[in-house]
Amino acid sequence: MKTQNTVLMSISLALMTGVVPLTAAEPAQYYPIRPVPFTQARFTDDFWARRIATNREVTVWYDFKKCEETGRIDNFSKAAGLMPGPFKGIPFDDSDVYKVIEGAAYSLQLQPDPKLDKYLDDLIAKIAAAQEPDGYLYTVRRLKPKETIDGMAGKERWSNTIHSHEMYNVGHLYEAAVAHFLATGKKSLLDVAIKSANLIAATFGPAENQLKNPPGHQEIEIGLVKLYTVTGDRKYLDLAKFFIDVRGRSDLRPKLYGEYAQDHLPLSKQDHAVGHSVRAGYWYSGIADVAAITGDQEYLKAIDRIWKDIVYNKIYITGGIGSTGGNEGFGAPYVLPNLTAYNETCAAIANILWNYRMFLLHGDAQYMDVLERTLYNGFLSGIALSGDRFFYPNPLAANPEPNAKPDQIRRKAWFGCSCCPVNVVRTIPSVSGYLYAVSSDRLYVNLYGASEATMKIGDVAVQLTQKTSYPWDGDIKLTLNPASESTFALYLRIPGWARNEPVPGDLYHYSDGLKPGWKISVNGKKISGDPEKGYMIVRQAWKKGDVVKVSFDMPVRRVAANPKVEADKDRVAIERGPILFCFEGIDNSRDGDVNSLVLNEKVKLTAKFNKDLLNGVMVIKGRGQRTERTPTGETIAKPADIMAVPYYSWAHRDMGGMAVWLATKP
Repeated sequence: MKTQNTVLMSISLALMTGVVPLTAAEPAQYYPIRPVPFTQARFTDDFWARRIATNREVTVWYDFKKCEETGRIDNFSKAAGLMPGPFKGIPFDDSDVYKVIEGAAYSLQLQPDPKLDKYLDDLIAKIAAAQEPDGYLYTVRRLKPKETIDGMAGKERWSNTIHSHEMYNVGHLYEAAVAHFLATGKKSLLDVAIKSANLIAATFGPAENQLKNPPGHQEIEIGLVKLYTVTGDRKYLDLAKFFIDVRGRSDLRPKLYGEYAQDHLPLSKQDHAVGHSVRAGYWYSGIADVAAITGDQEYLKAIDRIWKDIVYNKIYITGGIGSTGGNEGFGAPYVLPNLTAYNETCAAIANILWNYRMFLLHGDAQYMDVLERTLYNGFLSGIALSGDRFFYPNPLAANPEPNAKPDQIRRKAWFGCSCCPVNVVRTIPSVSGYLYAVSSDRLYVNLYGASEATMKIGDVAVQLTQKTSYPWDGDIKLTLNPASESTFALYLRIPGWARNEPVPGDLYHYSDGLKPGWKISVNGKKISGDPEKGYMIVRQAWKKGDVVKVSFDMPVRRVAANPKVEADKDRVAIERGPILFCFEGIDNSRDGDVNSLVLNEKVKLTAKFNKDLLNGVMVIKGRGQRTERTPTGETIAKPADIMAVPYYSWAHRDMGGMAVWLATKP
């Protein structure tokens, strides 16, 4: 095993994408585009930098405290025989602890913290002690007798893998172990992960005496690839591929899990996104990882087809996925209800992970367009500005009390199933890893935000500074400082919202007739041309101090949905740049109701930044209408001032209603 310093220098972003091994044991094909790790690209703005600081100072510790209070951590101590008592919680609660460890490890990579480092050491010791001698690690089985064990778990090992989460849990363990090793150089958790993975590799596989059923909840595929990248042990990659290939194979096992777990057909025959959206998103991410290493073209064709099905038919304007609560998953095409929209925060995270991998495979900005939309809207709504309140579902409408369910109009401190709060804590610190990417002769600028980054393009080290007030302002200044003069292509993403395309396909479109543009200059010289795959490309010899300026028009935009989306018919949503807005009762109604608001195409909308509201947000105002019903039953519309705030910031001030889509006529 290489030293920590060598590891940190040689890995590109294994903790995010799992594609760069620490050994040269075996040549392989990896993603053609390499991310610039979040440890080498840091935000310096007041938007993301503040969020990352809150995550480190509040959310990490808050989540650990909740894991202590709810017995999640004690389950490991009990399973290890360090304290008495029964299992407490749900069988997959083990994974919550692993996810917080992963987020804490990312925070340690950004800023040393001896207190947090010591806490992790003590916690990992409990986890290691709970592991059985052969590597099995699943606290509920050690703590409950077979005759009373929860039906989710199954009375014997691996006897109920569709529901048990035995492999889902350790998948998150593997991700946490890699993150902790990269942050600290310590192998304490990595050794636990390797011992577990060795057991599963011996238990599952193509051999006659091995089990053939895949995990019910996908996740281990991602974790196994990360273990492979750190250890160079091919069996982990092979096992990830086996779990992908065995799914949907009725010729190999008698009982399939069905559409709910994407187990209805082999991958090569799947064309549509079905079932549980988090399982799906994690699976597609793992498929992308294995395809990048093995070059499997059938894998690529399959996830390309499925991606189009989601983005063209099933994604919300927030970037959220999974419209139905019954299966926490995908509904039929164009069935996108607003009040009952599920849009689990974990699904938004899975969507981000998958779309970034799709970009690394294809180099097309359309995947970053979906990622950015999801990041700023569908994901960020799931965590309060304070860092200690969370949404599990993220609806696009809410009724004021007493008509609303409390979970619809307020973030909660915790959940019985708290996969979302602990998923947020590992996502926030890694956001800067999506800013930039490189290949041998290309530098991709994918997201905009004040930041500083270092990277290597070919053999030349390049420092890049970005100054901007994005997402509130479209003016960006990039200063490049290569160590020596170097020729490469700078790929500047022109976001879909700037190219007049909310998302690829025709699910949504701008209905206002505006044609915003952009300007690009290098050292004062204007750059013209058309984007290629969503990027403006500037190829030249770069030297220290070269300045690139990008300016995007940021008018307030009206978005309409495809007429096939019944829920949004004769309705309009409001955007500005990458930010989607919503209308809250506190700003628009004495009784908290926003269902009577009307916004037609003639209403002039203006945007103004309010530094004193919701940590500083852009506010959109206009003179719309409010409908009323007369005593005779007639509906009339009266002029009314209306105001919108960013969707991610709703539910911070009162318990009133909310709407993303407003009626365009009474």
